[in-house]
Amino acid sequence: MTAIKHALQRDIFTPNDERLLGIVNVCKAGKKKKNCFLCATVTTERPVQVKVVKVKKSDKGDFYKRQQTWELRDLTEVDAKDASKENPEFDLHFEKVYRWVASSTAEKNSFISCIWKLNQRYLRKKVEFVNVSSQLLEESVPSGESQSVAVGDEDALDDYQELSTREEQDIESMMEMCEYAISNAEAFAEQLSRELQVLDGANIQSIMASEKQVNILMQLLDEALGEVDTIEGKLSSYEEMLQSVKDQMDQISQSNRLIQISNTNNGKLLDEIQFLVNYMDLSKGHIRALQEGDLTSPKGIEACINASEALLQCMNVALRPGHDKLRAVTQQQLLFAELRDTFARRLTNHLNNVFVHQFNHFSHFKMTIPQFYRSSCLSLPGHDQSSTLSQHTAELTLPKHSPLHRDLLRYAKLMEWLKNTHKEKYEGLSRTYVDYMSRLYEREIKDFFEVAKIKMAGTSKEAKGKFGLHGSSGKLTGSTSSLNKLTVQGSNSRRSQSSSLLDMGNMSASDLDVADRTKFDKIFEQVLSELEPLCLAEQDFISKFFKLQQHPIIAPPLAQPETEELDVVTPSRLPPHHEHRQSLSSEKDVVRLMMNKIFQSIETELNSLIALGDKIDSFNSLYMLVKMSHHVWTAENVDPASYLSTTLGNVLVTVKRNFDKCISGQIRQMEEFKISKKSKVGILPFVTGFEEFAELAETIFRNAERRGDLDKAYVKLIRAVFMNVEKVANESQKTPRDVVMMENFHHIFSTLSRLKISCLDTERREAKQKYTDHLQFYVINSLGQPLEKLNHFFEGVEARVAQGIREEEVSYQLAFNKQELRKVIKEYPGKEVKKGLDNLYKKVDKHLCEEESLLQVVWHSMQDEFIRQYKHFEDLIGRCYPGSGITMEFTIQDMLEYFSSIAQSH
Repeated sequence: MTAIKHALQRDIFTPNDERLLGIVNVCKAGKKKKNCFLCATVTTERPVQVKVVKVKKSDKGDFYKRQQTWELRDLTEVDAKDASKENPEFDLHFEKVYRWVASSTAEKNSFISCIWKLNQRYLRKKVEFVNVSSQLLEESVPSGESQSVAVGDEDALDDYQELSTREEQDIESMMEMCEYAISNAEAFAEQLSRELQVLDGANIQSIMASEKQVNILMQLLDEALGEVDTIEGKLSSYEEMLQSVKDQMDQISQSNRLIQISNTNNGKLLDEIQFLVNYMDLSKGHIRALQEGDLTSPKGIEACINASEALLQCMNVALRPGHDKLRAVTQQQLLFAELRDTFARRLTNHLNNVFVHQFNHFSHFKMTIPQFYRSSCLSLPGHDQSSTLSQHTAELTLPKHSPLHRDLLRYAKLMEWLKNTHKEKYEGLSRTYVDYMSRLYEREIKDFFEVAKIKMAGTSKEAKGKFGLHGSSGKLTGSTSSLNKLTVQGSNSRRSQSSSLLDMGNMSASDLDVADRTKFDKIFEQVLSELEPLCLAEQDFISKFFKLQQHPIIAPPLAQPETEELDVVTPSRLPPHHEHRQSLSSEKDVVRLMMNKIFQSIETELNSLIALGDKIDSFNSLYMLVKMSHHVWTAENVDPASYLSTTLGNVLVTVKRNFDKCISGQIRQMEEFKISKKSKVGILPFVTGFEEFAELAETIFRNAERRGDLDKAYVKLIRAVFMNVEKVANESQKTPRDVVMMENFHHIFSTLSRLKISCLDTERREAKQKYTDHLQFYVINSLGQPLEKLNHFFEGVEARVAQGIREEEVSYQLAFNKQELRKVIKEYPGKEVKKGLDNLYKKVDKHLCEEESLLQVVWHSMQDEFIRQYKHFEDLIGRCYPGSGITMEFTIQDMLEYFSSIAQSH
């Protein structure tokens, strides 16, 4: 290893001005062994650079080459794998991890020790050593072969120095002057010793010759020492003088510093006084406005707003440390608190009076039409209600509160001030406003909905009286509140005439239904159109007046929702000090809760109105679903979390439930439908009813948002229609099953093709298939075998052919010879065939209904089937009786004339 080290030093590192300090023979872990050397080196020039070099022996010769170099400062970690056991493996962590296996554990330990010492000296312990025994890092490397590859201590590293180029040249020139310098080293050494002695003697003589000059030099040094003493004395006197000056200057500096401190303190005091005067002084005008300002005039309100903002600014000023201990500051704070309480009390009393005045004003001019209706329409027994309603129609509108909002919004900034300064009074005003407005809106909304209900019910009665539908027209009795329990009397009343698919198909007053339902639709739309701006205007006012659109706050106690409206903790479960308070996440929730309290009757009244509309006509739920869906969609686009959006969404659930109930009722009535055993079936009422329902629904749901609900209802209804058509067909005794199926599915197919309902394309194709199949079945079953004996004869012929007899040999069979064939053919002359067809036409005409006009279609299909059988017989005669000249008693042209003449004669 020593020879390798010297060879590497000579060939690789000396030309690069580097010294080799440590070496280890390694190979890469986990791979085929290819030995190389890891060398620790330092540069000879400063600053010293420490490197780890990978050296590999060349494959083509006995020399070494440098393969890879790393800076030691890039080394982050040395992992010896195991500190307690001998293990030749170790890892060096540079930019990536290099795993090595040393040729021996001693070489590995020696190399790691060298790296540790270089780290200690040049890198200041930057490298981290893992799984290395502390003994290896503290003690010196053992003697032996490993000593040759280890690094000595730091002093040994510094003692070794190579000859410089100049020194090498001097030695070479000296050796050239002596011929035997190499051949006789001892003689050369003696010669050098003699020359050294001669030089030493010359040096001693030179020193002895210079004694006189040395004495002169000593004398000069003594004189210089005397001058130095003189100068030191003068410097001492100067130092004493400067010390006195220094003391005087220190006194002057101290005085100046005290003056400067005094000036600084005075400036700071002036700044504090100016700060307090500027930020804690309220003008007399503001004080007068807070104490006596007019809260009724615009000018007085503006003065109060300015004064309240100035007071709030003074109260919220950020006092510096120590200000609160000043008596003047304390007095000002007490004055501000008194002004705040005084003005808050004045403002609260004034706004309470404004609420009461406005409430009384609107209550006096509230809607009075329902009272008039109650007294003039519903309480007079035997009075013609429809004429009364037509004579005393009232505008279906809600009072506008914009004047009240406009008057109160003048105080919005003062409410914001009250909210920031007096939370309790602010919440008290909130409770007062909500209380008064909830009572006002409750009366107005109740009256408004009473008018709407009367108009709805009145429209229904007027329509009945005008068109004179079957049965009694029904009548309303009792007070207006009884409209919620509307009952229509009579077995043939309008409710039974217009609320089912069965009766839609039989109604003679479809024009009445369209007009009546259109009026209902307009009334319902007007109700929603009146409620929507009312709620939006009130919500906008609450947000602006109570300043509930900026930061999260505590909900006013009175604005808490009822437990059935929102899923919140009930007051009984809250702590005592939280009975009237609840923390909310945003002020939008506060607005919605206040709206819930103010308009707590809207949802109930809407549900009541919806129930009335559903009682008048269950198909009104289609109109209500479309209108309500549109208004919910509009409200959610404006604000998904608003009171209006939430309330209309809840009501929409009720409307959707009524719509589903309407569809379920139609299906149930189909299932309960019974046919007459004495009359033919024809087009079933619920099939015609589905057609009219689809036409009505397509008109209502055109461009509607809830089209998906209608499509689902379509699928349910059409499947029920299909199932119950088959059920009725199976139960029919008077009309053949195939006729019932054919006519009704033809009608369904025609309806779906005309309306082009995309979600029912599959059912349309199914209806067409069923119609076609049952038409074919009916034709085959009704036509039967008009040439029965001839048909039996040829069936026997086909049986013989199937048994293996050749077709041309069938005529030799005794039962199927030519004479038998002629005998059978003679039994079916043209006159008999026409007579049988005429009877068949009458039978078909008796089975089919006139509404669907399928008689000619069925008759044409029978003609085609008869011709098919005729051609089949002729074909068998031609194949089994060739050359016999036997033909039928009538031709295809004769048959066409029979069918045509029979159809024309009827």
